[in-house]
Amino acid sequence: MQRILVIDDDTDICLLLRRFLTKNNYEVAIAHDGNTGLILLQEFRPDLVMTDFRLGDMDGGTILSKIKEKFPFIPVLIITGYSDIKIAVNVMKLGAYDYITKPLFPDEILLTIKKALESTESEQGSMQESLSGKSGGNEVSTETKKKSSKAVKYIFGDGEESNYLLKQIQLVGPTNYSVLIYGESGSGKESVAQEIHLHSKRANQPFVAMDCGAISKDLAGSELFGHEKGAFTGALTQKIGHFELANGGTIFLDEVANLPYEVQVLLLRVVQERTMKRIGGTKEIPLDVRIVVASNEKLHEASKRGKFREDLFHRFNEFSIDVPPLRDRKADIMVFAKFFLDQTNAELGKHVKGFSPDVIENFMTYAWYGNLREMRNVIKRATLLTDGDFIEAKTLPFEISNYAKLLFTDTINTPTVQPNISHYTTTPTESTPIVEVVTKKPSLKSAAVEAEYEMILKVLKDVNFNKSKAARLLNIDRKTLYNKMKMFEL
Repeated sequence: MQRILVIDDDTDICLLLRRFLTKNNYEVAIAHDGNTGLILLQEFRPDLVMTDFRLGDMDGGTILSKIKEKFPFIPVLIITGYSDIKIAVNVMKLGAYDYITKPLFPDEILLTIKKALESTESEQGSMQESLSGKSGGNEVSTETKKKSSKAVKYIFGDGEESNYLLKQIQLVGPTNYSVLIYGESGSGKESVAQEIHLHSKRANQPFVAMDCGAISKDLAGSELFGHEKGAFTGALTQKIGHFELANGGTIFLDEVANLPYEVQVLLLRVVQERTMKRIGGTKEIPLDVRIVVASNEKLHEASKRGKFREDLFHRFNEFSIDVPPLRDRKADIMVFAKFFLDQTNAELGKHVKGFSPDVIENFMTYAWYGNLREMRNVIKRATLLTDGDFIEAKTLPFEISNYAKLLFTDTINTPTVQPNISHYTTTPTESTPIVEVVTKKPSLKSAAVEAEYEMILKVLKDVNFNKSKAARLLNIDRKTLYNKMKMFEL
């Protein structure tokens, strides 16, 4: 169960948030002032912090700085009754993930918390700590070490694919081009976008990320452009959108192909004119924002199907980068594995030294459908289960430790049998062909896989291959569906 620390001097709000978040399967701790909150931060070790901007003993900027100083990767949501653009921009610059204005709305709270926690799961920690020394027998390059002092989000190995990716980032980073990033789920598209931002002249300005696949059709426009009070039912206060928060810096739109078509029309105008209006507003707001977008499906193909505007695709496609999947970066697999091991050792206070030969072989063989995100989770689990100096194969998930076996289904030849000749008018002779029956060995796992394939295919056909609808009907998240489709080659 994920943990949330709420810091607010309003006891009623604390009580309501505790009840609401507990019902939604979060473990909640409460503090009514900043100093108590910082003590609980050490003891409770939350996955996320929600804090009021105005506390009795310190302001939101001070407590945010103190939280980030001790736990830089914990996402912080600022609660404020003042929907002021200056406050919003300042807290984002100080490291807040997002802000929520009072009065609080349950749907908005849950959506923001979910996005913040998912964003944290994709964090890969500090490269400076991870890339020192040797990893998997490969010396980390001088260029890679030099990059670690500046960037903290992405791991660069020594393989040809990694070197080419780094060169592309170094090439396009200093420009003001819009960049289109392609890559499978979990391959690090957002981290690449952050690297582009860090290589640009906007590095000291906000980097604002938005997952376009995680928001509903009705909220997409408001999340991007903000809204004015009274713009629609439930808009009780003014909200600043992601574009406005990113002004002067970089906005990253992940899974941009999932934006509703009508929102794409509004987005095209913003990209062309570099101005925007909040939903329900009349004032033109000038924008100076670099746009980086990502997708795990090719936008030119989506445009041919009428799903994505072709003119918007061309606006985004000033420069494109393909992030290779982990299985195509064999030279870097153990570099990444060592990175995640070092990170997990630090988190758990353990001292696991490395990986057994069997584990290394499994890692090099496995297809890594979830890429870096999957590897990180696998190593976190394995490190927790390891008591000795080296991670053993028994601590790995079944699908990884038995991957080579699962690639093949054993077959057996049954004894040769004569065909059923009861309907023949003549008696079979020696020349009558003998039929050899080859059957698959019964396998519960293969039957389950086949049933899963049939179910996913049926649902996809029923919804015209709308992946968002299919994921909802299958009761799985969209990224899991993408991984399944990749595995089944759908």
